[in-house]
Amino acid sequence: MHPSEEIRGTKTKLLAGKQIILGVTGSIAAVQTIQLSREFIRHGADVIPVMSPAATRIIHPDALYFATGHQPICELSGDTEHVRYCGKTKSPADLYLLCPCTANTLSKIAYGIDDTAVTTFATTALGSNIPLVLVPAMHQSMYDHVIVKQNIDLLRKKGLLFIDPNLESNKAKLASIEMITHETIRLLGNHIYDGTHVLIIGGSSCEPIDTVRCICNTSSGKTALALATTAYHQGAEVELWYGSSQQQVPTFIKDVKRFSSVKDVEEMIQDRDLSTVDLIIVCAALSDYLPEKTNEKIPSEKKELNIICHPAPNILSLIRKKAPQVPLVGFKLESNEKTLIKKAEDLRARHHLTLVVANTTSNLSTEDGSVHLIGEKGQIKKINGTKNDIAMEILCFLHETIHHD
Repeated sequence: MHPSEEIRGTKTKLLAGKQIILGVTGSIAAVQTIQLSREFIRHGADVIPVMSPAATRIIHPDALYFATGHQPICELSGDTEHVRYCGKTKSPADLYLLCPCTANTLSKIAYGIDDTAVTTFATTALGSNIPLVLVPAMHQSMYDHVIVKQNIDLLRKKGLLFIDPNLESNKAKLASIEMITHETIRLLGNHIYDGTHVLIIGGSSCEPIDTVRCICNTSSGKTALALATTAYHQGAEVELWYGSSQQQVPTFIKDVKRFSSVKDVEEMIQDRDLSTVDLIIVCAALSDYLPEKTNEKIPSEKKELNIICHPAPNILSLIRKKAPQVPLVGFKLESNEKTLIKKAEDLRARHHLTLVVANTTSNLSTEDGSVHLIGEKGQIKKINGTKNDIAMEILCFLHETIHHD
């Protein structure tokens, strides 16, 4: 067994059963394809490397052999590798990812020029309607060249997909490994949320008691990120309102707004036309009570401190009033599992929710857990797994519910 098998599927199985042809050209960014290959494999993919002669002068083929478990295809032989993997066969590859793609290579592809294994694979993939994704990397002066831009536009019009570079320091740098990986997962996903705008409100609120102190909770915010990531993988346009959390928001989630307090969320709801949203999921740990704030720092010498709190506005109620027809999901957290289902059902009925996700405090700060899904037609489903597993179950449950309705 090749050592690459030891890491297969260790992160997720989202690319399990998918075969990705990785075309590597002569950009210095080729050194990143080792890490990229390994990341694909960690999500379950089988990666077949194809290298141009210029690429072999940047990294040795043995490096990609180590990374993928497959000898790189550096030139075509009587085995007709381009046809076997990207031709009109019974089981062609799922994707041809050309990364990094130089200005020279993308221009040759634009005009059907085949002079390396990499470009011949591209012609064959295009002729077989296999998805071809180009990930450019070059100096910005090359990326800004008028003819290179025309060739990029030509390829886009022909239906080729691009993962755009990061423009900085006069360079069109290769997109991040995270971005390339998750764009690939999205492309090869089942697309059940294509054309759907999903708003996710997550993270925790911090309510000020004076000019420097606040009351917060221990929510990690991981559930919101798992839901945002999973919805993105399934083709959704994701909008994330995210409160206090130490977690890093994924770079591929572009529409992110931050909030600190319940008041911030209330104002965001008032300012947003929620009728343009197709699904709203509120998994944020928002305070139920707001302290009376002092407009100066409370002295540290006080022997005791009494904080007066008043009920906070109910965010689910505010959303439902503004968007009465939009599918809405709420979360219910309780300490006692015996009363969990009843309170979750009461919450669902009170705010006319499409779904309530109910769990207990025993799931807090854990990577694995269990939750109950309580649907609007009395369905109750218990699911177990990681936060990503649970996020997938929630979104599949919602899709089935909304679709059947």
